[in-house]
Amino acid sequence: MNAPTRGASSRVLLQKLRDVLASREGGQERLDIIVRLIAETMVTEVCSIYLRRDARTLELCATEGLNPDSVHLTRMRFGQGLVGRVAEQGQAVNTADATRTPGFRYMPETGEEIYSGFLGVPIQRLGESLGVLVVQNKAARKFSEDDLHGLEVVAMVIAEMAEAGAFTSTGDMGALAPPHSGPVFFRGIQGQEGVAEGVVHLHDPHIVIANPVSDDPDAEHARLHVALHKLRGEVDRMLDDDAVEDTGEAAEVLQTYAMFARDRGWITRIEGGIGEGLAAEVSVEKEQSSIRQRMSRMTDPYLRERFHDLDDLSNRLLRLLSGQRHDRHDIPENAVLVARNIGPAELLDYGPNLRGIVLEQGAVGSHAVIVARALAIPLVLQAGRITREALDGDTILIDGGEGAVHLRPEDSVRTAFREKMAMRAEAQEQYAALRDLPAQALCGSTVALTMNAGLMADLPSLAGSGAEGVGLYRTELQFLVRSKVPRRAEQAALYSRILDSGLGKRVVFRTLDIGSDKVLPYMRRTDEPNPALGWRAIRLGLDRRGVMRMQVQSLLRGANGRSLAVMFPMVAQFDEFVTARDLVLKEVEREQSMGHTIPEKLEIGAMLETPSLAFAPDAFFEMVDFLSIGGNDLKQFFFAADRENERVRRRYDTLNVSYLTFIAQIVDRCNRHKTPVSFCGEDAGKPVEALCFAAMGLRSLSMRPASIGPIKHLLRQCDLSEVRTIIDAACASGAQSVRPAVEGWLTERGIAF
Repeated sequence: MNAPTRGASSRVLLQKLRDVLASREGGQERLDIIVRLIAETMVTEVCSIYLRRDARTLELCATEGLNPDSVHLTRMRFGQGLVGRVAEQGQAVNTADATRTPGFRYMPETGEEIYSGFLGVPIQRLGESLGVLVVQNKAARKFSEDDLHGLEVVAMVIAEMAEAGAFTSTGDMGALAPPHSGPVFFRGIQGQEGVAEGVVHLHDPHIVIANPVSDDPDAEHARLHVALHKLRGEVDRMLDDDAVEDTGEAAEVLQTYAMFARDRGWITRIEGGIGEGLAAEVSVEKEQSSIRQRMSRMTDPYLRERFHDLDDLSNRLLRLLSGQRHDRHDIPENAVLVARNIGPAELLDYGPNLRGIVLEQGAVGSHAVIVARALAIPLVLQAGRITREALDGDTILIDGGEGAVHLRPEDSVRTAFREKMAMRAEAQEQYAALRDLPAQALCGSTVALTMNAGLMADLPSLAGSGAEGVGLYRTELQFLVRSKVPRRAEQAALYSRILDSGLGKRVVFRTLDIGSDKVLPYMRRTDEPNPALGWRAIRLGLDRRGVMRMQVQSLLRGANGRSLAVMFPMVAQFDEFVTARDLVLKEVEREQSMGHTIPEKLEIGAMLETPSLAFAPDAFFEMVDFLSIGGNDLKQFFFAADRENERVRRRYDTLNVSYLTFIAQIVDRCNRHKTPVSFCGEDAGKPVEALCFAAMGLRSLSMRPASIGPIKHLLRQCDLSEVRTIIDAACASGAQSVRPAVEGWLTERGIAF
């Protein structure tokens, strides 16, 4: 008799599981039937299912062969024992001598110590461990490869059944509570301040597969190949799009997509799952889970990126198979976008009507954060696992300032949150009343408050916020959201519209700040060990003179005779500024010789983002028309703490005595040379920090529009000379930070901050 083909036994078992799924049994009864069927089919004395109770805890939910009294009593953490090891690593453990295998944990209530043969496979969906499926034998049996493979297939179906709620129960000892049902709290990090209540709109919606098992492999193969044909057509159309250049990283990514969409190995593995009895969608997810497990173990960034491409391709294929297309323009009125991560172009595609954004990944300096701030949308980053917990339409509350997210909140939480929203709305009305008043402190000192911008969508905030102008316009955002370099005429037209929207107020254009984390879609990525300290900003601009010259020409033509202020980012030494300034002046001469109108007034400034520039020769301070302290980069270089790294970013306080002293030295040097200086960055938009900067002598601050009201409100209640006295006393006392002293002083006077 010929040996059965690989997957034959699993097909028989899957058909039995399909009957269980279609039955009217309760959740616990289904689990009990499943372990009995597996034990009978695989001829083992024991079969057990452990399911995840919380993010890091497994519970024995059903068993055939172990002590039945241990069900729902035996629990273990991920990583504990052989079962916990399978869940932690997402990999099978197959041993003929379990008790002597490293990691074995003795659980006396189960009676499993008499079983030597052990095979445990993860129950996982899309790379996330939901539990562990185990079979055991008294004899020293090492299970075959066919046994292992068959059990993995069955575990995949159990994962789909769990996701579909097949094991839920209302009893106290029920196997599981319904998935995606109870309230969940997430603690992320602040991306953009603000609070919002709305409903979840998933960037990549969940695909719940009602029938994970198929009894017609031929039909499933046909469905797969129809979907693959559509997928290849989509990728080919993207490659043929006129917006994608034939060369460059964008084209390379799409070419990789095209290659993967035709990869025989990837397709064969999916076909293999169908042959074993899985529905096409489940077979794709099975392969995708394997991909994600491999991704989690990779350290090479290039390989991780390529596997991410394959993961994204799997998502596209799943949507085609399920027919669940996602129209990003058809979103609820009160939508809160939930995604693993998102690029600036995709975020802009949703428009400014989102109530909030929650990302599972992301960094404080990412393009998505910049866009969210430009659109004044509350944003929380690094809310782990939220894409796996949330469903479209779930109620969600987010607090961007606290980095807090409440999913499906209880009524008491929702009531408290709404009270907080009402208080914020009342405060905003108070700030709006100050819109046309100066930010004048009680001592008579006035601080110019300007806004940061980077999109046309920012400019309507200019009038409403009370900003005196635009202290920083990030020109690179328009480059980042496009698939190829905008032409000179397009750039000039954009800069002209920006100045039009500026209503005659001063707008400071920062030249392209690209490189490091800001890689243009059409620019080849440079492999650098430390990109933040590498080839970026002015360094890249001076090496790629053509790009820089074209942008300067566009700025000059966009000004069309009006005043123009231009500043260069990341200047580290005097000669870089001299070279860049000479380039601008030569372009002015060239424009004039061609008969083009030149600006009536031209200011050429620099961003002070490196400590070295603070010690530049006096000639630099005499030559530069204005300086803007770029606080985000200056702070990370001053403290040698990567601002993208949460482990070190929060260790260092902006109001640290050393840092404030350094800021004061820069201000004093600028004052000696009568060089206008401002502070621009995330910290300029925080009231207590802004107050201390003003007390240290800064008379111009640039921030996101929403921060102008609160900071103006605080400044108008304070005497800057008193605040400076408090700061000086704290410094003299040997304190590490002046924050406690300043906040204590504000509290004593009943001044809210």
